[in-house]
Amino acid sequence: MVHLLSSERPSLAAASISPVRAFANWFAKARARRAQRVALESLLEYDVHRLEDLGINRQDLFEALDTPSKRPGYQLQQRRAESSRIWLNP
Repeated sequence: MVHLLSSERPSLAAASISPVRAFANWFAKARARRAQRVALESLLEYDVHRLEDLGINRQDLFEALDTPSKRPGYQLQQRRAESSRIWLNP
């Protein structure tokens, strides 16, 4: 007699996902990417001095917009941290 425990299920069977759920996940990710792009584009409307106060510049924003797959928020955070280190330790 064979007993199948839930922990012994093949990982493929556990990872199956319905097409509706897959579409919902894709849609949520697309909305998040769009919201992030809109936020980055709104930063481009700031003047140079305000961006400098934030620790970034227009080139940083253009790079973040051009490479969304490289986590643009993290990329800008790194630039801000680098800018603050330079400012604090001249």
